[in-house]
Amino acid sequence: MKPENAIEVKDVTKKFKVYLDKGSQLKERLLFHERNRYEERWVLKGISFEVKKGEAIGLIGHNGCGKSTTLKLLTRIIYPDAGSIEMRGRVSSLIELGAGFHPDMSGRENIYTNAAIFGLTKKEIDARMDDIIAFSELEEFLDNPVRTYSSGMYMRLAFSVAINVDADILLIDEILAVGDTNFQAKCFNKLREIKAQGTTIVIVSHSLGQIEQICERSIWIHDGQIRAEGSPRDVHPEYLSFMGEKRQEIAEKEKERQEEKEQKKHHEEAEEKKVSPEELEKTKQDGRWGNGHARIQSVKLYAENGQEQNVFATGSLVMVKVAYELKETVKDAVFGIGVFRSDGVQCYGTNTRIDQLEEFNLTKSGTMCLSLDHVNLLPGEYWLDIAIESEVGIPVDYYRQAAKVEFYSQIGDVGIARIDHKWKLPE
Repeated sequence: MKPENAIEVKDVTKKFKVYLDKGSQLKERLLFHERNRYEERWVLKGISFEVKKGEAIGLIGHNGCGKSTTLKLLTRIIYPDAGSIEMRGRVSSLIELGAGFHPDMSGRENIYTNAAIFGLTKKEIDARMDDIIAFSELEEFLDNPVRTYSSGMYMRLAFSVAINVDADILLIDEILAVGDTNFQAKCFNKLREIKAQGTTIVIVSHSLGQIEQICERSIWIHDGQIRAEGSPRDVHPEYLSFMGEKRQEIAEKEKERQEEKEQKKHHEEAEEKKVSPEELEKTKQDGRWGNGHARIQSVKLYAENGQEQNVFATGSLVMVKVAYELKETVKDAVFGIGVFRSDGVQCYGTNTRIDQLEEFNLTKSGTMCLSLDHVNLLPGEYWLDIAIESEVGIPVDYYRQAAKVEFYSQIGDVGIARIDHKWKLPE
C-alpha cells in the first residue's frame, strides 16, 4: 500500500444471489427444493480507486449502481468476491446510525455500547463523553430509555457518537439530513472540522451540493463500474446531463403509456356510445375551447441542440414548436403561452400582442416557434397552455395542458424560479 494512501481498492467485484421464489420455512425448502432458484446479480464489476490521507471523496450514481455496496465493503460489513481492499487506520462508519442501540437502555448506556462497537475503550469513552453529550444537545434526555426518543433524537445521538471516535477514516452513507436545520448545519461544520484535522472522508449522497461543499473529488459509479472520476465541478454536470437523458426516456415511456391508456379509454367510450372514435373525437374538447377556425395539432419541445425532449436542466433554452391546422382565415392573430406548475400555480404567461409584435393574419396551416432562451424554473413538473386568438381576444383554440415539461437542478434553492444574483460578503 502506498504510504500517502488511506484507502486502496483494486479490481473489486461483488455479486449477490437473488432468489426468485425461496421458501421461508425449512419444511418449504425441503419439500419444494425446486423453488430455490436464483439469479446472480453483479453489483460491482471490477472497480479500482485510491483515496489519499486527509482527502474527501464523494460516490455518486443512480439507485442500484453500487455506491452503498462499495461503502459496505469498505466497512467490512460484506466482503468482495474478487479483488482487494486495503485501509490504514481506525474506521468510523455513518451507514446504519444507531446500529447496536438497545431501546430499553438509556441514552448514556447506549453511548458506551455504541462507542465500544467502534473500538473505543471505557477510558477513551469517558474522555469523550462530555463532547458527545454536548454535540447531541440531548442532556436532559440522556438518562431516559432510547425507546422514548423521537426518530430525530435517536439519529442525533447516533451521529454524535460516530463523529467523536477520532477515526482516521470516516464513511458516510446518505445520513447528512439528521435532525432540524440548525443541527444539520452543525453536522456540516463538524465534518469540515474533522476534515481539517486530516481525517479521510468517503461520502455516498444523492445531494451533489453536499458533496461539492466537502469533497475534492467525485467518483461516478454506473452499473457497477467507474464511469467518471475527478473534480465535482467537472463530473457533476456530466452526471446531471446523463440523468436528464434518463429522465427524458422515462418521461417518454410514461407519455406512451398515457397515450395508450387514453386511446383505450377513447375506444371504450366510443363503443359504449355506439359512435366511431373519429366522431367521438370531434365531440370531445379535452380542456380546449374556441371557435375552431384554427386547431393546434401538436406541441413539441426541443433542446438547444435540436433534440426533441421534455426534460431540461434549470436555466436551459427551450424551443416550443406549435403545429396548427387552419380551417378559416384568422385575422389579427395572437399566439399565447402560459406556464403552470403541476399544482396549478401560474409561473409565467405572455403572447405576441403583449410582446408588441407586428399584426399578422393566419392564411394557411403552419408552425409557430417560440424560443425560451433561459428558463430558470426550479425543479419540478410544469404544464404549458397554448392559445390562438383573433382580433380583440376572441379564442380560436385554447389548448389547456398542451405539453408537460420537467426541470431538474443540482442547486437546492427554493420557490418557483431562480433569480440571478451575486453575494458580496463583508470584508
